Amino acid sequence: MKDNYYFDNAATTWPKPEPVYAFMDAFCRGHAVNPGRAGHQMAVDAEAMVTETRHLLAKFFGFSGNPHRVCFSLNATDSLNTVIYGLVSPGDHMIITCLEHNSVIRPANHLERDGDVSVTRIGADGQGYIDPDDIRAALQPNTKLVVINHASNVLGSLQDIAAVGRVVAESEAVFVVDTCQTAGVVPIDMEALGIDVLVFTGHKGLFGPMGIGGMIVRDGVEIRPTRVGGTGVDSISPFQPDDYPFRLEAGTPSVPGIAGLNAAQKWFAEMGRGEDKSLDHARACRRALENVYASELNHINELADAFRAIDGVKVYGPGGNAPRVATLSINIDARPADQIGAMLDADFELCVRPGLHCAPLIHVEQGTVEQNGAVRFSPGYFTDGEDIARAIEGVSTLAAAINR
Repeated sequence: MKDNYYFDNAATTWPKPEPVYAFMDAFCRGHAVNPGRAGHQMAVDAEAMVTETRHLLAKFFGFSGNPHRVCFSLNATDSLNTVIYGLVSPGDHMIITCLEHNSVIRPANHLERDGDVSVTRIGADGQGYIDPDDIRAALQPNTKLVVINHASNVLGSLQDIAAVGRVVAESEAVFVVDTCQTAGVVPIDMEALGIDVLVFTGHKGLFGPMGIGGMIVRDGVEIRPTRVGGTGVDSISPFQPDDYPFRLEAGTPSVPGIAGLNAAQKWFAEMGRGEDKSLDHARACRRALENVYASELNHINELADAFRAIDGVKVYGPGGNAPRVATLSINIDARPADQIGAMLDADFELCVRPGLHCAPLIHVEQGTVEQNGAVRFSPGYFTDGEDIARAIEGVSTLAAAINR
């Protein structure tokens, strides 16, 4: 038996690939100094690693623009705040969806309350899908921003981003996609999907550590800096530099975090290349993600089928072959979600996530708020058959005891 059966990958992937641990340790011991701030060799080496990581991520996400427009941040919340506050002005209109994380909902709410900004919130169908025509109907002449979650962190529903991108392209609005639940899981081609700003976090499907995230900003989209300070370049200027990435990167970056992303990118590429060493980074990673996605779908489909067959268990979100990622929320009878989560942890060593998952609007739509949300299972690439069996055993046993 394992000490823990981990089903909280939608929050943070665990464990990380061994090369990520190894490279972060080696880099911290030998090169974790301020990049670009000095001319000594250690600083040059650190800057070279950071620059290489920008290039790798640009290829990974199908971005052919200047890799310097890959800008690092603390996490996706930090990036989304930067993008939203850096693009929207008084008198503007923005569109979000009911599927969004509080990192979008709360900035929108604050701007609506305090900043003379109007907000339209698009609802989803019962399985968690947005109709692109609803976004088209909501567009206004002053719509500045459309923000959408690529996949729900509650239901796992995977949106048709290409269709939404085509709708947004009919307007002057900037199309922002939150890829927290899809980056490193499904292949993303930023340009083919019509994404203007792609936001990512490092600690989920990209298999990096906590404390690192970023945004990729298409040429022509200019985001106002929301934090200003040291950049190591043009220090005589009284204002933040206009050039990317310095425009959006103030202060010392998380060099250890970037090192983790660097190692993870190379791990993806090595997995994808296999025996074919001729594959470039983009193609190798796409092949790797096809393998990751297929593995995670097998896990989530097995869980969904088993949970739906258990009396007293309510499964939320997509059914059948509807597009999804490996995130699934349930409730058992009318018991509060936090109570079920605590029992699964205490009695079956299952690491799950009960609650509202920082995405309250979709819980309102699903009618789960009175149960304190739902219990989320999110298997990952390193989940195995023993984990799946334990999850099914735990939910089945608990549901039987509750309904006895």
